[in-house]
Amino acid sequence: MNKAGLYFHIPFCKNKCPYCDFYSVKYCESAARDYCILLCDEMAEYHGEFDTVYFGGGTPSIIEPELICTVLDSARRQFDIDKDSEITIECNPREDLKKSFNLYRNSGINRLSIGMQSAVDKERFALGRAAGRAEVQRTVTDAKNAGFDNISLDLMLGTPHQTLTSLDETFDFIDKMNVQHISAYMLKIEDGTKFAKMRDRLPLPDDDEVSEMYLKTIRTLGELGFSQYEISNFAKDGCESRHNNKYWLLAPYLGIGKSAHSFWNGRRFYYDEDMRLVDDGEGGGVDEQIMLGLRLTKGVDKKLIKKPFDHLVKMGLLKETEDRLALTPNGMLVSNVVINELI
Repeated sequence: MNKAGLYFHIPFCKNKCPYCDFYSVKYCESAARDYCILLCDEMAEYHGEFDTVYFGGGTPSIIEPELICTVLDSARRQFDIDKDSEITIECNPREDLKKSFNLYRNSGINRLSIGMQSAVDKERFALGRAAGRAEVQRTVTDAKNAGFDNISLDLMLGTPHQTLTSLDETFDFIDKMNVQHISAYMLKIEDGTKFAKMRDRLPLPDDDEVSEMYLKTIRTLGELGFSQYEISNFAKDGCESRHNNKYWLLAPYLGIGKSAHSFWNGRRFYYDEDMRLVDDGEGGGVDEQIMLGLRLTKGVDKKLIKKPFDHLVKMGLLKETEDRLALTPNGMLVSNVVINELI
């Protein structure tokens, strides 16, 4: 992967989800137009060759699709964007996206990440999602009808009202939707969110049940044809997220927009909420190679590890081959602890 990844942060949402701590603001049409002009202007500060582009948020699909196309066209004029690039946009199934999907396809966007979270309406609504299972299904169907054949669904584990049994309903839905990629994240209650204020009143599964949900997700998605390639990501053959892999493999990426982060020319930096650049120091060292590389199921080269790890192998948290070291599913559940012992 010699070429870089390009990321645009689109911070607009209709409402703030109670679990979300990403930077976002309430959608306003005029503000969205001004913001996209700002993104186009900011691109002039950089040059580079890219083979992935990612529109994240926030809710990128909430803004007029013509604005997304304008930003992408501007990126093509400013940068060398490979003709075979993976170009992704995150979408919220709350909106009717038929028109948007057609415009996205015509502009060259070829991958969608759809915020499902759960196929059980009670669980979706507890997460502050306005759309239900039917809207998610409609969105996937509309995307396929528009010609998209690389679709990812987000899945959240350990959410209010979720059980091991109800998770089966979501897996059945995933199988029915015949998508190519699943991102499965365990709910983490972040300070400053609505859920943090409600923590003691939330009907959450306990830690042991959440751990079993994660292990069940690995098993069941495997049975459905999804191979796990990263702690939280599963793909059918040939459908791994090329863009996200850049983060874990320490390939360069450029993030433009409020709160967007970059690893560019060996340095890490980000834009704050006022679009001021903040230097975050050098990146790419051995500790980062271990920390990020161990998120991948293929693990890291054992030569990177200078500390003893045999005890972690015996505990079933790491597995080793002749030249590589990787987390087991149980190790992934306590990845931060394992990684801290190795760096």
